[in-house]
Amino acid sequence: MNLEHNADIPSAATPESNIRVWLIEDNDAYRRSLSRVIDLLDDCVCEYDFDSAESAIRRFREGRQPDVVLLDIGLPGIDGITAIGQIREIYPDCKLVILTVFDDHDRIFGAVCAGADGYLLKTSSNEDIERAIREVLAGGASMTPQVARKVLTLMNHSRPTVDDSGLSPREMEVLSRLVEGMTKEEIGVALGISRHTVDKHVRAIYQKLHVNTRAGATAAAIRRGLV
Repeated sequence: MNLEHNADIPSAATPESNIRVWLIEDNDAYRRSLSRVIDLLDDCVCEYDFDSAESAIRRFREGRQPDVVLLDIGLPGIDGITAIGQIREIYPDCKLVILTVFDDHDRIFGAVCAGADGYLLKTSSNEDIERAIREVLAGGASMTPQVARKVLTLMNHSRPTVDDSGLSPREMEVLSRLVEGMTKEEIGVALGISRHTVDKHVRAIYQKLHVNTRAGATAAAIRRGLV
């Protein structure tokens, strides 16, 4: 049975400026608890929560668009990593954060390659989850520290390959900072260029690496030994 809940909050309490969060989680108790946590944040609302990816994807196909989706990997039916790809096809700009108990290399790398903007473990505090929501909306990549260490390990053990990406030296500088998790504003400050110029370089990087997200660029950079 697929359960779907629409946060029953008066429209006056959910202005357009609120961050709309969707949850995809099959553990009923955890889903309800996290939904309440999100609703208590100053400018966030848990607009919908689902116990399956299929239910959420149906909503996406109806034209609904959240700002951030928090989703588990071990879901019944369509798993979280597969769901990321399907959601990206419908709504490429959606921010997707994995929230799971799994911290093995294969799932982490699979999620990053699929286009996840963040990867948190369920042991994360409420503050960590709130920080992740805000970081991905600001253009950053949010990861639990132990997950970030594993990503660095993957990077350090990736075999350098012939660079046929066609990236310019400046684009390589921007890419390395994207992989480090810096926001576009931080990249601009670090390189002494405007946000507009950073955006231009990021679009070129995505095009040359054949990806659509920061996470995809990170995965491609690791896989091809560019960083």
